Amino acid sequence: MSPALLERYCRGLDGWPRAWMGLEEDLPPGEQLVACFRPFLEELLASDLSPKTIQKHVDNLWALGREIIRDLNETPSLRRKNIEQILAHEIDDEGGPLLYGADSEERQRSLDSTCRKLHRFLSRPPC
Repeated sequence: MSPALLERYCRGLDGWPRAWMGLEEDLPPGEQLVACFRPFLEELLASDLSPKTIQKHVDNLWALGREIIRDLNETPSLRRKNIEQILAHEIDDEGGPLLYGADSEERQRSLDSTCRKLHRFLSRPPC
């Protein structure tokens, strides 16, 4: 997978955790989220999906990360769980979390679509 291609779609993927953080303690879980998202992103980029669809999924992953970090701040007890447990709680075969301040049902449906796809990816048995 070309780092340039990943950068083209993800615009500073390694900087996402800083963009999401409200508190310094948000940085490690944000970095762990990016580490969980990276293999999924690489698979998306290697797929035959259109560039527009790939970009939609990338944008939704960014929003998902932001929502999870927001949840960590609103529910501090979540910090005792690892990122895999939090992701398993936040996404499933029906979708993902409700977007804070979602501007439309279409935006929520788009996020849910990405979350279902990510859930299927994370639920696959390892090779």
